[in-house]
Amino acid sequence: MKGSHRLAPLIIPTFVLLILGIAVNEKVCIAGITSKYIRRPEASVDLPIDSPYFAVPPGNNPPQQVHLTQADRDGQAVIVSWVTPLAALSTVSYGLNKSQYDHSVTGTFTRYSFYNYTSRYIHQATLRNLQFGTTYYYRVGSWVGSGSSYREFSFTTPPPVAPDSPYIFGVIGDLGQTYDSLSTFQHYLKSQGQAVLYVGDLSYADDYPFDNNVRWDTWGRLVEPSTAYQPWIWTAGNHEIEFLPEIGEVTVYKPFLSRYPTPYFSSDSTSPLWYSIRRASAHIIVLSSYSAYGKYTPQWVWLQAELTKVDRTKTPWLIVLMHLPMYNSNTYHYMEGETFRVQFESWFVNAKVDIIFAGHVHAYERSNRISNVAYNITNKACTPVFDNSAPVYVTIGDGGNIEGIAGNFTEPQPQYSAYREASFGHGILDIKNRTHAYFNWHRNQDGEAVVGDSYLLLNRFNAP
Repeated sequence: MKGSHRLAPLIIPTFVLLILGIAVNEKVCIAGITSKYIRRPEASVDLPIDSPYFAVPPGNNPPQQVHLTQADRDGQAVIVSWVTPLAALSTVSYGLNKSQYDHSVTGTFTRYSFYNYTSRYIHQATLRNLQFGTTYYYRVGSWVGSGSSYREFSFTTPPPVAPDSPYIFGVIGDLGQTYDSLSTFQHYLKSQGQAVLYVGDLSYADDYPFDNNVRWDTWGRLVEPSTAYQPWIWTAGNHEIEFLPEIGEVTVYKPFLSRYPTPYFSSDSTSPLWYSIRRASAHIIVLSSYSAYGKYTPQWVWLQAELTKVDRTKTPWLIVLMHLPMYNSNTYHYMEGETFRVQFESWFVNAKVDIIFAGHVHAYERSNRISNVAYNITNKACTPVFDNSAPVYVTIGDGGNIEGIAGNFTEPQPQYSAYREASFGHGILDIKNRTHAYFNWHRNQDGEAVVGDSYLLLNRFNAP
């Protein structure tokens, strides 16, 4: 692609400047970069409904759309979810050796209707009391009788919660199910990511007339090569709301919550849309941008209490996931996250959150460590300032969905914006120990996952 090599000379010196800035306590003002990379202008197109990537597994009533998520506070439990066309037992058999299952657990199933669509049988079962740092093999489906149909998978539990437990997270948002989505997903499959931090907007079924929920099924089959083998930590976005009173659908988040459970009980949350987990050396807080968050609302009360429970001596890395970015210099969705920022930015700065991931804007952007907590409407102090206690804000709603790329950035680039690019891709957060982590953003370029932006994170709690 014609602009694909223009950025290469800039990446290394920019990274060096970042390290020099960190070395002097991050008080150096570094000019931001708007990438010159030129992505092809064609619109994103969904894979056809008969795509082989959406193929139903063979067999009699085969389990499909298998996916995992963490089920407890610290990573010793896993929720296994899957779908069958016909009724079946919601049983998972598992053990430490392939095809040798010493344990089994039976969960529950549900179905839902949405306009003229009725879901298949959605199964969920929770595996508990697992050992840390251990590979488990598991089986779902029917394995008794001549017409049996089952499938086998595996997953590895995280290391114990400890300050120097290394871990590699993938970071993906606004994926959808286009040819670009497929490229992003296949690039991620080649990475060393051990779990995915997903920042909302999954299937984009609501971009179809009457919110075609068949596209929830195709999306579940598309991502199964990852979701069946490692947990995805789910955040709800605006495309999960699916509020359509004109066709009688007034229950918000119905398909999403029916299909994708979260471990909200383990963090004393009252809603599956906001919750927290601990994994290796990270404390991860998931928030809901489209649920009430004003003073004394359930989410506000929960987050206030949750931040007091963070123990940085055990989990030095504090990560927040949300869908709507608090800082965004793209003309798309510009300033939409302002009320959320006003409500919670001071909390995040006081807690020394390390990094905040958001989606929604279909492009990539990384901020410097800045805050705007001094602004009170009347004092005119409305320009963000460099703040070593503030998070790095990463907008990564660039998975590849049908709505296309957000290609119009505001000019001039604001000082708080360190790097921005209108391309599709995914991120990798590689936590090394209690003090250092690396974040890399990989653009989808010429069929390869090319590193477009690299950043060395120094932990806010243990900063040298």
